[in-house]
Amino acid sequence: MLKENTMKIIFIRHGQGEHTLSPPESLQMSDATLTEKGVQQAQQLKQTFPLTNKNIIIISPTRRTIETALIWAKEISCTLYVHPLVSPRMFPLLAPDQAYACDHILHYTKIKTDYPSLHNIESSEEIWTNGINTISEEAFHRVAKAFTIWCKQLNQHTLYIVSHDGTINAYRSFLGESVTRDHFLDESGSYIVHL
Repeated sequence: MLKENTMKIIFIRHGQGEHTLSPPESLQMSDATLTEKGVQQAQQLKQTFPLTNKNIIIISPTRRTIETALIWAKEISCTLYVHPLVSPRMFPLLAPDQAYACDHILHYTKIKTDYPSLHNIESSEEIWTNGINTISEEAFHRVAKAFTIWCKQLNQHTLYIVSHDGTINAYRSFLGESVTRDHFLDESGSYIVHL
């Protein structure tokens, strides 16, 4: 039985992005948008997870995650935060030179210009520039702890996070689960954790 003050976090992987169409070459595409299939997957989230104006969605600062959230939340005046601590993360962690261009994040200044209705969460310039993709496990654990504390301070029963397969697995591992690449979510797939 869950404690009364337990928060449910629903991680959702973004819809299909252009960067997944012809790997490994397409993984070098930066600033990938959703494909037509990805748009349909984002629209399907309206039925899978109906939103109200009281919901909060936290979004990774990539175009494909932002597009997923905006399509899903269209016509619902819920709160949308863009947070670099749910940006792409390699799982398992590899050397920085093995990072893909598709995992470069949008800087908060670009997000403010392209998506003025979204709220950017303040973080260090380093995190907003480089994200969490290749930071050490120790550094990730520090920022993951800070992020989960921030989430709890939102005082929501249910919180939605639109992110990436590797990032979701990294947070699941941080929260004590034993996960491998076999646990990656499909496009627009979801996974629930409790804090």
